[in-house]
Amino acid sequence: MTSVVLADDEVLLRKAMAALLPLEGEITVLAEAQDGAEAVAATLRHHPDVLVVDLEMPGVDGLGAVAEIRRARPDQVILMLTRHARPGVLRKALKLGVQGFVSKSAEPAHIASVIAVLHQGRRWIDPDVSALAVVDDCPLTDREVDVLRETGDGYSAVDIAARLHLAEGTVRNYLSNAMRKTQTRTRHEAARYARERNWL
Repeated sequence: MTSVVLADDEVLLRKAMAALLPLEGEITVLAEAQDGAEAVAATLRHHPDVLVVDLEMPGVDGLGAVAEIRRARPDQVILMLTRHARPGVLRKALKLGVQGFVSKSAEPAHIASVIAVLHQGRRWIDPDVSALAVVDDCPLTDREVDVLRETGDGYSAVDIAARLHLAEGTVRNYLSNAMRKTQTRTRHEAARYARERNWL
């Protein structure tokens, strides 16, 4: 049996996966989580063979949860689900050590088969996810993306500096660069511009 923790803020989808995955393979669901913080807590508590985590969740998102889990459990096997393969996200997920990337629209049987592949120590990136992620026309650096994402969540430059462990001046430089590259007048306009193009 392969043990998993399911983390997804969409209750119906998460409950459906919890019910269907055990029917599609030798899978047992140890726990469910509805946000990134719960995903971290459940993974560290239950030590699943595979964490199945949604990319976009409220509060701590999937990438944030993975980063926290990696610090405590460097060998944790992780399958990330996403609706949109945003440019740059796949690269960032792989840098964090995510072994699998699958579309949320995939059939439960396919997700179950990918879980089995990952449990065997291999990697899996769905071709449709990979194809979309390869087309990376984002001119922003990873750090510029990070500060714009925090701006879009409503944080001030001071807050962003504290959250990302950067100097306030450094944050302002990143924001200035992002505004120049997006040809916008304010950091909020830059964040909105980037979100509309799926760069964040």
